[in-house]
Amino acid sequence: MSASAHPLTSVERCATGIEGLDNILDGGIPRGNTVLVSGSCGTGKTTLSLEFLVRGAMAGERSLFLSVTEASPKILQNLSTFEFFDPKVMADHHLTFLDVPVLYEKLGLQREELSSEDIDLLVASIVKLASELKVQRLVLDSITSVCYRVRQDEKIRDLILKLGKGLSDIDCTSILVSEIGPQENRYSLYGVEEAIADGVLLLGNVQRRGDLLRTLKVIKMRGTTHSRAQYVLDLTPLGILLAPYLKGGRSWEGT
Repeated sequence: MSASAHPLTSVERCATGIEGLDNILDGGIPRGNTVLVSGSCGTGKTTLSLEFLVRGAMAGERSLFLSVTEASPKILQNLSTFEFFDPKVMADHHLTFLDVPVLYEKLGLQREELSSEDIDLLVASIVKLASELKVQRLVLDSITSVCYRVRQDEKIRDLILKLGKGLSDIDCTSILVSEIGPQENRYSLYGVEEAIADGVLLLGNVQRRGDLLRTLKVIKMRGTTHSRAQYVLDLTPLGILLAPYLKGGRSWEGT
C-alpha cells in the first residue's frame, strides 16, 4: 500500500519544534511513540532531547527529563547557553528534571544488577511520576546506562516494552537516549532496544572536506511517513538546524 493511501491526518502528532525535524517526520512524532535517539559521543543526542522538551514546555506541554549519569544542575547550566531556553518553563513547572540515582535510592534499587521485580518497580515509579505530573513529553538519558544494570537481553526487552506501553497509555511521547560507539553497525549497545522502540533517530559524525559534520537519519518511525535522507545537524545558539546532506526518498512505517 502506498504512503498516500494511509489516513495520516488522523494520527495525532507531537511536534518536536526542532527546525526541519517535524518536516522530515511529516508533522512530528506520532503521539505516544517511544523513540530511540542513538549515536556516539558528541553527536548532539542530549541537546536534541532537551530542545524537544523545552519546545514542548514553551507550547504548554509538561515535560520531564530523567538524567541517569549527569547531575541536573550541570545539564541546566549547559542548557542556559541556548537562546531557545526560557527559564520560566522551570518556574511554572512545565519542565522538570529528576536525577535517576535519586530515584534508585528512594526505591531501594542500589544493587549492582536489577531483577525482574526491580524493573517492574522502576517502570511503575516512572510512569506514576509522569502521570502525577501530567507529563506529555519525557526523556530518559540514557537508556544505555539503565541497561548496564539489567544486562540480560530478555530483561532489557521487558524494560523497554513496559516503559513504552506505560507512557503511551498516558499519551506521553518519550525519547530514550542510546549510546553507541562510532563504528558500531547497530543502533543500541545491546541490539534489542531498536527493535522494541517505535522510532529510531540515528545521529553520527561524517568527514567532509576535512570537516567533521554531525548528521541525522530517521531509521524508522511507526505511524508516519518520513524522509530516508541523511541530514547535516548543526548545533546553533538558536537550537538545532537540519540541512539535506544526500538526496533521499520517503518511507511509510506502519505498526
